[in-house]
Amino acid sequence: MNAPQEILLAEPRGFCAGVDRAIEIVERALTKFGAPIYVRHEIVHNTYVVNDLKAKGAIFIEELSDVPPGATLIFSAHGVSKAVQEEAKARGFHIFDATCPLVTKVHVEVAKLAQEGYEFIMIGHKGHPEVEGTLGQLDGGIHLVEDVEGVARVQPAQTEKLAVVTQTTLSVDDAAEITAAVRARFPTVREPKQQDICYATQNRQDAVKLMSPQVELVIVVGSPTSSNSNRLRELAQRLDTTSYMVDNADELRPEWFVGIARVGLTAGASAPEVLVKQVIERIKALGAVSVRKLSGIEETIKFPLPKGLKIDGAGPASAEEGD
Repeated sequence: MNAPQEILLAEPRGFCAGVDRAIEIVERALTKFGAPIYVRHEIVHNTYVVNDLKAKGAIFIEELSDVPPGATLIFSAHGVSKAVQEEAKARGFHIFDATCPLVTKVHVEVAKLAQEGYEFIMIGHKGHPEVEGTLGQLDGGIHLVEDVEGVARVQPAQTEKLAVVTQTTLSVDDAAEITAAVRARFPTVREPKQQDICYATQNRQDAVKLMSPQVELVIVVGSPTSSNSNRLRELAQRLDTTSYMVDNADELRPEWFVGIARVGLTAGASAPEVLVKQVIERIKALGAVSVRKLSGIEETIKFPLPKGLKIDGAGPASAEEGD
């Protein structure tokens, strides 16, 4: 048999509440204030989404010096350091913060415990904008570890008050393993009451764990810069299922599907459903005859928008915007 017969769709997949909110903030700002709207860093890590917003008038920048005085500036969903926040205020921009509320939760926890004299071990990927934003909440006393080996090299100034925090988009299993190594070395370390890894990352990984044993190939729709999408592909691979990540349907290769009866399909939290639909059509063109949705958690969470983005005639402010 040379062609896939069935596509299994992971549930949930694709956009999470934080991504929905971030994109809506940019779109509303464009509608309300007109183009251009400046966004620091890619609003979410997805090529399609970024290009779509660019076409509507968003300009993505890394350096605040590239933003003209008095312009509207949006911080990406990944969050920013205190230094970036202060520089943006000092430059007089009209600022909207699209930081995911679950990332903000980590920032608040770090600020609160730092006032109580805590140092931190942060589990995350060096150079990822979310990690840089969290590290940048403090002037020091926060140590990044990327793997179990890194735990042995950490040298906090004291171990009486030590807390662990994590990037929200990590592999749940990797984070648990590294946290266990931290606990073994620092038995009194304080862990978050609720894990920092976000509900959407957890749910999408759980869906891949359910799907992988039922298929011979997993396709993850996501951009190369997307941390949570990369983790989904790695997870399927770890479960002994061949897996590939594609930015769009054009990246699918016919030879992947030769001799494959069932294909599993999922998407990272920043990948829109339109891309999933295009991938389905391309796999159908290769011979797949049916698509079956797996059962999974239904996500109903929604995050309120920042104040100041209500569009006239868009319903009551209380339903539209948060505090």
